[in-house]
Amino acid sequence: MKKVLNRKKVAGSRKTNEPRLVGSIVSEMLQVWNNNTHLAVDLKTQLRSDRIAKVGKSYTGMLCRETECDEFRYDEHFTFTETIPPTTGKRNPHLFDGRFITVTRRDDGSLRLNFKELKVDADFSVEKYATGVANELLWALEGLIENGSVEEESR
Repeated sequence: MKKVLNRKKVAGSRKTNEPRLVGSIVSEMLQVWNNNTHLAVDLKTQLRSDRIAKVGKSYTGMLCRETECDEFRYDEHFTFTETIPPTTGKRNPHLFDGRFITVTRRDDGSLRLNFKELKVDADFSVEKYATGVANELLWALEGLIENGSVEEESR
């Protein structure tokens, strides 16, 4: 099988077919971006996480240019608003949180029982533990049925 080269793409150096430095490739890729420097800009920030923007910290958000100015006037106004990260929603929220168990709801709507860490000490009794788990399970299911969180299956 013969390898066909695409003549439009330059793989090596401009003058010869030698390997290129990564810096030259990156700078060539960044030429697509329009680099602009705005002098004397009023920047208003609306941040969620910090009161004042910290040096060196990156913020995710939206930058809005509020006023357009002439070529030689430098009184532009920008507003930066920090956006909410997409992962702020709580996964598997706790529907019941007891001493021995927690009940959570999965993304597909099913319920999951989670047993908390078993602490075995001098006062530990298997009967008390089993009774406590059974009572909490009853309380959790009664509360979920009363709130309408568990739907009855129709037969």
